[in-house]
Amino acid sequence: MIGNRITYRTADGVRTPGTWRHAFIRNGSYFLTDLFVYADGLIDCWGLVTIEEFEGKLRSGWVATTLPDGAEASAHDLAYWKFSEPRSWLTPELLVAELRDTIDQLNGRPDSTGRCLAAVDTFLTDRTEENRATARLAFLAIPASQRRYALGDMDSKDWPLRVLVAGPGGQTYLPIDPPVTQEAYDRALAYFEERAHWRAERQAHVSADGPATPHAPAVHLYHSYPNKPVPDPGQLGLRNDYPAPITVGKVDYPSVAHAYWALSVAQPEVGVAVATADTAAAAREIATGAPRRESWEQARTAVMTSLLRAKYDQHPELAEILLPTDDATVIYDDVDSAFWGDNAGRGRNWTGRLLELVRSELHMRRTTISGL
Repeated sequence: MIGNRITYRTADGVRTPGTWRHAFIRNGSYFLTDLFVYADGLIDCWGLVTIEEFEGKLRSGWVATTLPDGAEASAHDLAYWKFSEPRSWLTPELLVAELRDTIDQLNGRPDSTGRCLAAVDTFLTDRTEENRATARLAFLAIPASQRRYALGDMDSKDWPLRVLVAGPGGQTYLPIDPPVTQEAYDRALAYFEERAHWRAERQAHVSADGPATPHAPAVHLYHSYPNKPVPDPGQLGLRNDYPAPITVGKVDYPSVAHAYWALSVAQPEVGVAVATADTAAAAREIATGAPRRESWEQARTAVMTSLLRAKYDQHPELAEILLPTDDATVIYDDVDSAFWGDNAGRGRNWTGRLLELVRSELHMRRTTISGL
């Protein structure tokens, strides 16, 4: 199960989501490490392999699910020990089944649990023995380690499921369970009826503050060097180095980038040279060769916010380019800064975030929200 363990692998500028889980790798001795599992089906077990190749790693013992008594092991150079009467609940088949489920989850596809619950719904709608048998097979296809979590109910665990798919007089997959009585079966049916009611209420629930994710497609502002204004700049006009003059205080700057770099330097005379540089690239080059203002790094996001507000207040035509991006995520590339740019997922994208903030403020004004 993924939970909050999300990571990414970047290749050719594309981020592939993934997650990880603990495992032992045997390379001479045993190493407690992490297996990284990615949405494209690749698994990093000290080298990227497909799921089929991973099964070969299990057969060879490179990825270990059994641990011999007296074997030496270590964990990321944090500890070293020898096994004494080790017990492992994991088998190669169980591990592969769990990883296949993880790949489905990373892709937003129904995993074995999702397929089982769909089969159960089919049975509850049409209670034939054929549909029950299909639901039972789907239930048993869930890795044994995950069955107790299938209903998301840690009070009942998988009891209603294993009783329902066994049927009256049937035997569950657990040898310790007695044959299913009619009373137990009726209780399981009642559980699923109540569960259906609860699910319907949850699906009808409307979030108090709207969707958590954007509905508009992301906007990608690629790095560029716009040196001259054009009649219809499109999203190029959203770049900080686009030549849209702004006035800050009593000083005029050729662009947001000019203003940002001029305000960053400690020496006033250098600031003048930056502000009058021919291009934004030249302004940056002058500024980066000069000392910064004290505590500039702590103040720079607030400075940039003020400059972006000035730009879109003083250039309504550019605000009309920003506003139609609606609630889209703004991905801003900046090859010179991993702080301001997204840069294929390796940067912090602060310019993109602040453009989204200023856009939201422009929308607020249009809705005439008072009192703020």
